[in-house]
Amino acid sequence: MSGFFAVLGHPVAHSLSPRIHQAFAKDVGIGIDYRAIDVAPEQLPATLGALAADGIRGANITLPLKEAAKVACATVSDRARIAHAVNTLTATEHGWHGDNTDGVGLVRDLTERHRLDLRGRRCLLLGAGGAARGVAPALLDAGIDRLIVVNRDPKRADALVDALADPARVGSRYWKDLGSLGEFDLVINATSAARDGQKLDLPFRLAAPRFAAVDLNYGDTAISFLAWARTANADLAIDGLGMLVEQAAEAFEIWHGKRPDTDGVYQALRAGDRSLHGDD
Repeated sequence: MSGFFAVLGHPVAHSLSPRIHQAFAKDVGIGIDYRAIDVAPEQLPATLGALAADGIRGANITLPLKEAAKVACATVSDRARIAHAVNTLTATEHGWHGDNTDGVGLVRDLTERHRLDLRGRRCLLLGAGGAARGVAPALLDAGIDRLIVVNRDPKRADALVDALADPARVGSRYWKDLGSLGEFDLVINATSAARDGQKLDLPFRLAAPRFAAVDLNYGDTAISFLAWARTANADLAIDGLGMLVEQAAEAFEIWHGKRPDTDGVYQALRAGDRSLHGDD
């Protein structure tokens, strides 16, 4: 095997990506050199240039670099273009190719692992940053009926709605209006509030009967939102660990042309989830 792979983020020491990709490689019977590299946002262009010169073949991108990574790409996939955020880089002879596997990872976790039918659901998406941008297009493709984006900075919510270009199904609202938006069948937390020490203070009237709640963070960072969801009698309340594993599997297949089994990796990580925290 020539070349190597990495996850880039700031901070990145907590990342589960090295464990996940090593497990995938073992599953499909290949060797892999996968590293975690801490990169401050302002250092990303120079770091990507140095890694390319050193022979890196691909990289996963985590917070807070997903939107900046798109700028560094020579080409991007349609889903990365719509999301305006990249979480998977592949080195090519023409430069970096960027993709975004977050959305397909979330939909696979919800529909295949948790058997959740997304069709016809009214969905509230909290947040409009890189994580929200990554999953919104895939949710629409999966058949949700209505998507409402709410962000503390309304300009970012409006920008995401404009990028999705589906005014019949997608709209934005102000955070102060959360109490008057009606009920939702699916509530997704894509904010960094818990990581930043903030509280969401969500009204319970958002919850429709038998609604589902998903936090794109996992472990300790998702505790507060999931506690709200369970108090609101959510039929399903899950964190983003399954999405993390599934988006990693999509990236792995892009790089290696082989689809790894995800259930064993997911169960192993879930069994040790006391050590998990944050978004990857």
